[in-house]
Amino acid sequence: MATRLQYSRSQFLEQNFQEELSRWNRKRLAPAFPADATASRFDEDRSMLRLEHAFMEELRAQVREEAASAPTGADDFVRWFEELKAVGPGQQDRLFPWLAEQASREELCWFLSQEAAGEAGFDDLVAMTQVKMPSRAKLELARNYWDEMGRGNARGMHGPMLGQLAEVLDLDTRIQNTVWESLALANAMTAMASSRCYAWHSVGALGVIELTAPDRSAYTAKGLRRVGLSGSERRYFDLHAVLDIKHSRDWNDEAIRPLVAEDPRRATAMAEGALIRLHCGARCFDRYRAHFGLE
Repeated sequence: MATRLQYSRSQFLEQNFQEELSRWNRKRLAPAFPADATASRFDEDRSMLRLEHAFMEELRAQVREEAASAPTGADDFVRWFEELKAVGPGQQDRLFPWLAEQASREELCWFLSQEAAGEAGFDDLVAMTQVKMPSRAKLELARNYWDEMGRGNARGMHGPMLGQLAEVLDLDTRIQNTVWESLALANAMTAMASSRCYAWHSVGALGVIELTAPDRSAYTAKGLRRVGLSGSERRYFDLHAVLDIKHSRDWNDEAIRPLVAEDPRRATAMAEGALIRLHCGARCFDRYRAHFGLE
């Protein structure tokens, strides 16, 4: 295990580290038994937690100055936050109109493989984030989680919808075949949701997903329709193109605004979380465009 601590700062944003962090996350978050809590497992967790924190601090360093410019009054912060949909990193990326209008079925499958492999599970991220949150925000996250869970109907659960699409298209979601940018996005979201020192960051990061996902989902759904997928097969993206508009409005009004009003320091943390998520997404879009030769 000693070799794990030999990663330098620059190596956090590389394939080998992100693969290792992804495998550890899958293992540590999977349901297990007391017998699995061995001495070697504790040693691994301690080493990986230190590395995960260093990875997150590197991401924070990249956005700290930008986030510090965000206002800390509740109403002003929400206005700043909502503007990220237009001016935030990775927004209006030309990758998505190309996916909608020109990408082949094979190209769409590669894109979706990367996206599905980098999906950290929005429902689980919300569930981890809401722990010990103030009541008003906790209730909003609970409502959001209930929607993600299909309001108690297995057919309406969002995660299995994406899983169904992965099966239909035979997507390759193996970690070793996923670009590090996509892995880093999922690893950053998991770190923010699972580490309580980044809880406010996670509220911002999850909120900015709801804010920015509808347009990208609509473009992706259009591309899937163009290559012949049925309504039930593309349902995940059709749904998020519409539902996340309401989710974003409610998240901003019922979670972000009251949390910042209660403690203005949370605004800076939420801004950092949102910008980390957007910059991670922008890195993915750059990598995808390079793969498709769109530069």
